[in-house]
Amino acid sequence: MPESVLTLFESLVGAEPPHDAPVLFDTACVMGGSIAGLLAARVLSDRARKVVIVEPDDLPKEAGPRPGVPQDQQVHTLLPAGRLWVERWLPGVSREAQDRGASLVGPDKQFVGHDDVRQVRDGVDHRFLAIGRPLLETLVRDRVTALPNVSVLRARATGLRYDDGAVTGVRFAGTGTGGRGERAEGVIAADFAVDAMGRSSRLSNWLAQDGYDQPRLERLEAPVNYATALFERPAKLAELETATVLQLFTPQYPSGGVSVAAATATEGQQWLVMLMGYGDERPGRTIDEFRANCALLPAIFGDITSGDVTRDVVPYHQAESRRRHFTEAGRLPARLVGMGDAVASFNPVYGQGMSSAALHASCLASYLDSGADPGEAATEFFRLQQVVVDAAWAVSAGGDAARIDAENGTEVPEEVRRQRRVMEQIVRAALVDPAVSGAFNNVSYMLRHPGTLFDPAILEKAAAAVEGATAG
Repeated sequence: MPESVLTLFESLVGAEPPHDAPVLFDTACVMGGSIAGLLAARVLSDRARKVVIVEPDDLPKEAGPRPGVPQDQQVHTLLPAGRLWVERWLPGVSREAQDRGASLVGPDKQFVGHDDVRQVRDGVDHRFLAIGRPLLETLVRDRVTALPNVSVLRARATGLRYDDGAVTGVRFAGTGTGGRGERAEGVIAADFAVDAMGRSSRLSNWLAQDGYDQPRLERLEAPVNYATALFERPAKLAELETATVLQLFTPQYPSGGVSVAAATATEGQQWLVMLMGYGDERPGRTIDEFRANCALLPAIFGDITSGDVTRDVVPYHQAESRRRHFTEAGRLPARLVGMGDAVASFNPVYGQGMSSAALHASCLASYLDSGADPGEAATEFFRLQQVVVDAAWAVSAGGDAARIDAENGTEVPEEVRRQRRVMEQIVRAALVDPAVSGAFNNVSYMLRHPGTLFDPAILEKAAAAVEGATAG
């Protein structure tokens, strides 16, 4: 792994807001008002006189679900890298989240287990923000839309307008504001546009229709089924021994078809508990089934789900992980980038979606500060973003592919088998060796690039730890 990729990834994690950014654009338009779009708008607010977010959903004033985020009732945790970046650019989010009942969870209250083994602590003060997705989105949106040059247009982006190979406007259609429900259509003149329309983005189709290259879409078929429920939590955070739980199971473990189970102490004095199964496994469609499956898991899940139900089971299905390879597209319009799930979306159980969106915004800030000519296609942005996408894809899609191939008996190339053997050894060593656990956690938390795990010193420690555990 080239050292430049590793250091570049770390620089994106550590990017600071500019002190005196020059204004590059008169109007920037962000298509999509979810986490990725809001963070893009925050970055652009320093570099454009006006930022318009085009969002079709009626955005609730208080935290609540919305149609454009079908997974928002599932477990969400803001990983350390994402939390640090968001806090740096939107100071006070973590504090307000805690004031409203979310949990800032340090290593003393984190539990990570693999089958019957609990991962050893690494001694580093990594902190998660355990929070419901609607609340986090509300907190971010309130701060971003409070900026004097940011506004929201309730409409759906329907296409782009160009001039001389560059985006000059965003076409939209939506509900009019005249009180009679008329359908408004128009074009927002824009000097820069961001696609943050999520997995359902139509940007690739627009590009193909408008004579540009369509980024190659890579799919990994990894059907996952979630079941998530809320339970009363009498104890306050300070009284809990554990506030976040992530439990992973091998296919051989008698878990009732549960491959991953997670729980977080979230707002409203509640436990948010998720069970996930692959393929045909549906790990709990009713509360009775949900609790029965939890009874097969480590005892902590039985304890957590023993309280009163405060929200019934909410299922969620995702058929595949996917990414769009913008770096391979030879001809793209200038003044256009994509972010968040519109570019790459993963199995949500790895918790990388919101942190990836934050680091995509860091890529945007670095690109705009690089002096790149905005009149040219944003090649440098997509190069930076690929570093982040590759890292997240290696962890989530790589883990899913290895599991599915093992369950199906799929033949894979020798190089892939070797890499997977090394990763399996690192995961096993992380259970018992603090140094390996720390290196592994840094990658899982998106603080370091996965390439750092192949440092000879880490590999040597991992081999020794596994040998010692086997001998013991």
